[in-house]
Amino acid sequence: MKLLTEYRDPELVRTILARISQRLTRPWRIMEVCGGQTHNLVKYGILSLLPKAIQLIHGPGCPVCVTSLRRIDQAVELAERGVILCSYGDMLRVPGSRKSLLEAKAGGADVRMLYSPLEAVRIARENPGREVVFFAVGFETTAPANGLA
Repeated sequence: MKLLTEYRDPELVRTILARISQRLTRPWRIMEVCGGQTHNLVKYGILSLLPKAIQLIHGPGCPVCVTSLRRIDQAVELAERGVILCSYGDMLRVPGSRKSLLEAKAGGADVRMLYSPLEAVRIARENPGREVVFFAVGFETTAPANGLA
């Protein structure tokens, strides 16, 4: 598949790194503001490839992206043990160390995307014999709705 293979070209990586090095006139400190960027920079070893004059500072990130692998893994484990796991859609795609919640759902886990935490309350009422977990992180856009529930 061209879309993936064109980004896995070691010669292209060496060329880009050489161009970056040639253009450096002073040390740079760059903040990544997205936790997804940070995860990928670490996962694919990009941090170790950059010239020493470039220092990446891991920035605030949104709570979804900076949620630890351990927390994602715990949510996946709960879902795979039979809990009804409810969360906002963006959290479902965040990768854990083995898989994301969306991948757990594809494997048969009962993972449900919600638009409101009140839906988790409704689901719990409709399933009194099952444990329902609302998995979400606090953020200014979701904190009011989470608090309301």
